Amino acid sequence: VQLQASGGGLVQAGGSLRLSCTASGRILSIGDMGWYRQAPGKERELVASVSSGDSINYSDPVKGRFTISRDNAKNTVYLQMNSLKPEDTAVYYCTADNRRVGSLTLYKSRGMGTQVTVSS
Repeated sequence: VQLQASGGGLVQAGGSLRLSCTASGRILSIGDMGWYRQAPGKERELVASVSSGDSINYSDPVKGRFTISRDNAKNTVYLQMNSLKPEDTAVYYCTADNRRVGSLTLYKSRGMGTQVTVSS
């Protein structure tokens, strides 16, 4: 299963970006999906997650500014980011728990990441 993220870029503080991430491959089912980010010199941190039952969690720094959603028919998770701040600058990674055709294993897949840069 591959995860392909898109939508990153350069934006001024106060601006918005929308990230998308689509899973493809021999997918039987997808469970929790989420977004992490890693800024230079910092550890990777969870930004937001959404379960298969649409239970959603946000990290405190993004609450009220970011919105996570998913389209199960498209195996896609989105992250709408509004009121962006310079401290949101990071590489954003999408993740998806998934089960694959012909296997009983629960996999945790991660995409390659997309750069988000917020200028002041």
